[in-house]
Amino acid sequence: MTTPPTRITILIDNHAAEGLAAEHGFSVWLESEGQCILFDTGQSEAFAANAELLGIDLTRTDSVVLSHGHYDHSGGLPLALRQARKAVVYCHPEAVSPRFSLHNGTPRPIRMPAASLMALDRMPIEQLHWLQKQQHLGERIGLTGPIPRETDFEDTGGPFFFDRLGQRPDPIDDDLALWVRTGQGLVVIVGCAHAGLVNTLRHISRCNDGMRIRAIIGGFHLLNAGRERLDQTIAALREYSPDLIVPCHCTGENAVAALQDALGDRVLPGSVGMTHFF
Repeated sequence: MTTPPTRITILIDNHAAEGLAAEHGFSVWLESEGQCILFDTGQSEAFAANAELLGIDLTRTDSVVLSHGHYDHSGGLPLALRQARKAVVYCHPEAVSPRFSLHNGTPRPIRMPAASLMALDRMPIEQLHWLQKQQHLGERIGLTGPIPRETDFEDTGGPFFFDRLGQRPDPIDDDLALWVRTGQGLVVIVGCAHAGLVNTLRHISRCNDGMRIRAIIGGFHLLNAGRERLDQTIAALREYSPDLIVPCHCTGENAVAALQDALGDRVLPGSVGMTHFF
């Protein structure tokens, strides 16, 4: 019996195909191994309207994965859980922490919205998994859990803190990614890659006995990256040599252009409505 292909559709991104809603955020729909997984929920309910227009039935959701606890990845969670009442939620305990970004001394709250926190609080305990280590969602699907920070050129990608005064740096330890094993290699989905894209790929490669990485989809958080970080990230991507790289959300236009210049047509900038089959 032939196994159906893995389907990945972008529901929320900073850019959208005509007729679909874009916002600063990220959400992806994944169908694989008979499972339906919602990876992040954007910052509003727009992901659900896009899903309906794209013919995706969110009531089929088996699992909701939060890549980390920022508002632009978790804002649509209450609606997601109303539509998929039996779905299991996976996120790190740190995802619910207060957090801020600090620019020119001005703090901006970026934590998970209150309504999303309440939605988690009301969940049956057996449907909420606080993820602190690698987790398999099936024979071919896995979540990284916390990602080791090993490179000397990657950081969280911004001025992130636990407090308004900027005295307690936030390492965003809750950052996690998802992978799917396919016959031609691993398909990797990242939310913002706050742990560093290269750190993330290294960890996922180790988790899968060095299996080649076939595709990478998501936000790479290279918006504020300097030339050295960009160059070293590109060098690592050349070494991994994936067939497809889909930079989304927080990657940054300059970084996307640098990736395209270096890696050619294997780099395909993401947008809402984009669907890939593996």
